[in-house]
Amino acid sequence: MLTNLVMMALGAFRFGVNAGSYQTFRRSAEWRWEKLDRAGRAPVLQYLGPDADEITLEGVIYPHFKGGLHQVELMRAQAALGAPMMLVDGLGWVWERWVITGVEERKSVFLPGGAPRKIEFTVRLRAYGADWSVN
Repeated sequence: MLTNLVMMALGAFRFGVNAGSYQTFRRSAEWRWEKLDRAGRAPVLQYLGPDADEITLEGVIYPHFKGGLHQVELMRAQAALGAPMMLVDGLGWVWERWVITGVEERKSVFLPGGAPRKIEFTVRLRAYGADWSVN
């Protein structure tokens, strides 16, 4: 029997075997450089520091197997709270606080009443950033 069914937790929402399970994890990081114009010379770039990291999770939910039909709606409800949430993966890494910036779903393989047998989803997250500053 599996002892750890949670792949990742974002606030109260759990991604994993018993709920929305993602098959693709994509993380991107960027660094900010501002162009400063100079008289009589080519512009120079000034380093402003890191930008907020982004994570994209793509997965499939089979609602009649595990978790039910409303899992994507729960993701939207979490996003609508407008509050950063702690992100912790199944290996115990604490990723600090993140926000949901987008939720997309695609439903297919419908039952006679219109309920989908397959729900594909994409959730976009952005790092919230620390509330403390270095003096």
